[in-house]
Amino acid sequence: MFRYFKIEDFDCQETGENEMDEAFIHRLDGLREACGFPFYITSGYRSKDHSIEKRKSQPGTHAQGIAADIAVSGGVQRMAVVRKALAMGFTGIGVAKGFVHVDLRETTPVLWCY
Repeated sequence: MFRYFKIEDFDCQETGENEMDEAFIHRLDGLREACGFPFYITSGYRSKDHSIEKRKSQPGTHAQGIAADIAVSGGVQRMAVVRKALAMGFTGIGVAKGFVHVDLRETTPVLWCY
């Protein structure tokens, strides 16, 4: 079904639920291919009951099944994920020391740092 991922890679860490958008995972497969190094997903789907989502005024892109956090080791991987994600049309990118968040939000594209 997917080249680099199993659907279970995206299970909610608190509830085990998984309502990931398959088209998003296929897009993530393409990003993984473009980057040329393995991706470890630190956060995929988040149930609306997940503690992080419950603190928000409305559930975010993880709860919509259109976001993932990708572990990175160092600036070279971080830069590769950001550059390739931008080129591939990901519309939400958050950069942290140990991971890069990517999503396909339909609102104004954004880039942020944690």
